[in-house]
Amino acid sequence: MKQAKWAVAVMMLVFSGLAVGQTISSSTIVAEVPFQFVAADRVVPAGECKVQAETMDGKTLIIRNVEARKSLFASISETESKQAAANYTLVFARYGDQYFLTGIKLAGSNIAYTLREGRLEHELRAQNVSATEETVLASLQ
Repeated sequence: MKQAKWAVAVMMLVFSGLAVGQTISSSTIVAEVPFQFVAADRVVPAGECKVQAETMDGKTLIIRNVEARKSLFASISETESKQAAANYTLVFARYGDQYFLTGIKLAGSNIAYTLREGRLEHELRAQNVSATEETVLASLQ
């Protein structure tokens, strides 16, 4: 009987993890970004940005600004926070007037996705340039 209870608990955990993984891999997150930003060492113009997982494992994103005809791929990793995100958000690090896409948070999930730091952002951090965190609300499409 104890094994059956544990099996049910493990299955619930596995299925909840799959559901969260499905959110990033099967949905498109859309946000109106009011500034140009850098992701994967490439500049993305201000405007409507669409973010979607490109690979089945969800480790690579495609980021698009359709109006500007700009697309790029970015590698991500998962991080876990103690509290679930209230909204879908794109997270940016701001160094002066330069913005870098650093993460994505999913509404109702404590799993967040972090983009790998690019060369220019790494150089700014190495120079001890201070950054502030900026967020842009997004939605599912």
